[in-house]
Amino acid sequence: MSSHFDKINELLQKTKQADNGGGANRIQSQHDKGKLTARERLDVLLDNDSFIELDKLTTHHYHEFNMQQKKFFGDGVITGYGKIAGRQVCVFAYDFTVLGGTLSDMGAKKITKLMDHAIRIGCPIIGIIDSGGARIQEGILSLDGFADIFYHNELASGIVPQITASIGPSAGGAVYSPAMTDFVVMVNKTASMFVTGPDVVKTVLGESVSFDQLGGAITHGTKSGVAHFVAQNEFECMDYVKNLLSFIPQNNTDVPLIITNKDDPNRIDNNLITYIPENPLQPYDVIKIISSILDNNQFFEAHKLFAQNIVVGFGRLHGRSIGIVANQPMHLAGALDIDSSNKAARFIRFCDCYNIPIITIVDTPGYMPGTDQEHNGIIRHGSKLLYAYCEATIPKITLVIGKAYGGAYIAMGSKNLRTDINYAWPTAKIAVLGSEAAVKIMNRKDLANAENPDELKKQLTDDFTKKFSNPYVAASHGKIDSVINPAETRPMLIKALELLSSKRDKQLPRKHGNINL
Repeated sequence: MSSHFDKINELLQKTKQADNGGGANRIQSQHDKGKLTARERLDVLLDNDSFIELDKLTTHHYHEFNMQQKKFFGDGVITGYGKIAGRQVCVFAYDFTVLGGTLSDMGAKKITKLMDHAIRIGCPIIGIIDSGGARIQEGILSLDGFADIFYHNELASGIVPQITASIGPSAGGAVYSPAMTDFVVMVNKTASMFVTGPDVVKTVLGESVSFDQLGGAITHGTKSGVAHFVAQNEFECMDYVKNLLSFIPQNNTDVPLIITNKDDPNRIDNNLITYIPENPLQPYDVIKIISSILDNNQFFEAHKLFAQNIVVGFGRLHGRSIGIVANQPMHLAGALDIDSSNKAARFIRFCDCYNIPIITIVDTPGYMPGTDQEHNGIIRHGSKLLYAYCEATIPKITLVIGKAYGGAYIAMGSKNLRTDINYAWPTAKIAVLGSEAAVKIMNRKDLANAENPDELKKQLTDDFTKKFSNPYVAASHGKIDSVINPAETRPMLIKALELLSSKRDKQLPRKHGNINL
């Protein structure tokens, strides 16, 4: 008869076996690739000694394909809870040392059980991806496992923040769960995500493409927009996750922490106006303006490499977490196109989910023209931006600093989209069209019949600019609440946020709206 000590020793032995994942050789193979193991990643991410593992001794129960000879504790995924900067989080990490981190029926049950915990207690979910995808030997059970995870991604969406750290491969159905989360951080040269791999692409389409070209971090950061952040290594990846969490509350019923700092809320900046060139056709970097307004000049940009004609990200004003949406004149003159509309709309809806006020900074000549944009659906995709602003009930403040023409003026947080406070600088130009374009359309016949069309065009353009291409007409109609001195932008925004801190706004009851996807 075994003693109590024997039973404790058995537990210690099983625990040690689970800690070793797929064994010393597979751990060494992981290190040889320049990658950390799943447990090492959790050590980097979480506060010291805060991780409590769940389902550590889980195993699969499959018998086909000699699978009973390939049993490992944990079954390819580590799940549990811990703390980041003292805040509770639920985490799961695929363990590539165990059968290539493939997802089994039991692995999926572990993940969905953890997600249920996170939803009930109201804390963020962080997933670390390094997986060979579905475990082929388990057939439909593995596919069912992914379906259960997708369902739980939807259940958690808008309830608790979901963040994905993509550090290794992810293929086939496995890629859709990260895409359903709020933010994806990918590690350059290490992470890859694709629905079908290079071999299938070669067979079906005859295209030769590398893993990195097809679905690497740079590809998804610049072209597809799947990756919100591209990290250069695993440590930077975890820093992105930690920094991101600092701006986000625990759940949809909470508000972000107010983090006090020494930056004067009444600080003025007389240099702000100098960032905008006198020539409206000359580009400038809107991030300089954003950074100068924020606490300690710190702006945490998201989706930096994708749709660069619009800027989104997080910052703080007098300690309050805010989301920033701003046109970027450095790229496409700040015009709105398909990708920028999608990028901004998704970001606004995230902020609305988690009670993060939005500040919109406007300098855009309009929506991007051309057959490429029209045929690929600028109407459909552009409407998402309108929908997102209309739907959002969080505090919304808009600041027009330059051009705000036509539909793009409307889309960028205009007053009639239920924006709370609308400011403008004296440099703002709010009109249906730019002066030259407007004059050409309104005075086509006069210009055609004029003895000196260039002189008449200049005169009409100057007149239009004085009458309409300024913020004062909009202000006279109450569409701009205040035309402010640029130097006083920071204190004016902070005072507006303080006013709106107790805002209450609800939608009429409905199952959900039907955004034009």
